[in-house]
Amino acid sequence: MKIAIIGTGYVGLTTAVVLSYLNHDVAAVDKDESKLTLLHEGKSPIHEPGIQNLLEEVWHTIRFTPSMAEAVPDAELILIAVGTPPKKNGEADTRHVEQAAREVAQVCLPDRHYTLVVKSTVPIGTNQRVVEVVEEVFSGRGIRGNVSVASNPEFLQEGLALQGAFYPDRIVVGANSDKAIDTLRRLYQPILEQTFDPPSEFPRPSAYHLPPLMTTDPNSAEMIKYAANTFLALKISFINEIAGLCEEVDADVTEVARGIGLDARIGHLFLRAGLGWGGSCYPKDTAALLGVAAQSGYKMPITEAARTVNFRQRERIVEKLRSVLHTLEGKTIGIFGLAFKPNTDDIREAPSLDIIRELLAEGAIVRAHDPIAIPNARRALNETHEIDNRLHFIEDAYELAYDTDALVLVTEWEPYHKLELRRLAKQMKTAILIDGRNVYSPEEARTAGFHYIGVGRA
Repeated sequence: MKIAIIGTGYVGLTTAVVLSYLNHDVAAVDKDESKLTLLHEGKSPIHEPGIQNLLEEVWHTIRFTPSMAEAVPDAELILIAVGTPPKKNGEADTRHVEQAAREVAQVCLPDRHYTLVVKSTVPIGTNQRVVEVVEEVFSGRGIRGNVSVASNPEFLQEGLALQGAFYPDRIVVGANSDKAIDTLRRLYQPILEQTFDPPSEFPRPSAYHLPPLMTTDPNSAEMIKYAANTFLALKISFINEIAGLCEEVDADVTEVARGIGLDARIGHLFLRAGLGWGGSCYPKDTAALLGVAAQSGYKMPITEAARTVNFRQRERIVEKLRSVLHTLEGKTIGIFGLAFKPNTDDIREAPSLDIIRELLAEGAIVRAHDPIAIPNARRALNETHEIDNRLHFIEDAYELAYDTDALVLVTEWEPYHKLELRRLAKQMKTAILIDGRNVYSPEEARTAGFHYIGVGRA
């Protein structure tokens, strides 16, 4: 099948390389010259485990271009995967989606049928708005185009994107057209039936069951995406709220989570207490859902509370440092982890940035380490003029610990699990460890010489 993908960001590029691997004829469109330069050299502009190797494998069959006219006219299926950044009021900004639809409609041939798919995360009602935009362009061109518009939300997890793309839990399609549903069924047939040969880096899980194709109306498909992410955000915030109470009553949240997770109705996933969620999805999607609700005059206090609990977790870490050090003025604090989660260089809404900002505001000296996200963190803090001579990015984890007053584990990167705690403690001025992700055994940390403080641990 001939496919045009508009946007080569996280969703667009992942989708492009996966569909190309499945032998579809893929052309990806992007106007960002820096991205296109890298892609034309066979280099991925995003960090995602396995994507560079897969890109190299399909590079000779996939095309990258800045031109809609080059990619769209001959395509049977067009996927819009551009960004929907938040507005100041939290609502998702769909201008890029509408512009992409407008430019697609400008180059569609009048005698061909196209299926136009919105894959970007968008507010409820965007599908209908895209239909209107396309019809407006066709009217302006004086033609009767033949385009079916569908919604196909993505459920990819950063750090596990390719695994999720090849072996999804489900594929959701929202459309009012049987022709669009049939086209997407054919697109995903190798995944739905698992008839492809798995990439060597991503073998098919032994217990994997064939994913269902769920078809529904466009509004419900758009709502499914927001509802799914909001539910997962709620679950994380719930265990973090329980963690706060555990600290007050001398209970251990890791044991509580283990106990309630054994209930099949609850499950153990997303019950790890810590610093809460960040990244490009949960903060943006919960805010966007609240924005949709506000437009409808509908209150969502549970979702609002989940956001409050989440951002309070970052403040609590600074409070713990303040309580054990008495003052942060002039203290040297080491930060392990800058990305919002492991296996990505994404620092959007990362807890580390808020913690660093608060520490600097209170006069602390901050030393920060991350396996790959230092350039992005440096750029983000530079853009808001927050880097000064009290913030230092350190390339070596052990060097970071030298003469510090406290260490804070923010991101649970695998290399941090393997650090020699005794060696770290000996290098510090005062051996205080704030384990923001409950990675370490409290007993082992204390045996290594640390004053250990976790999240929700007695």
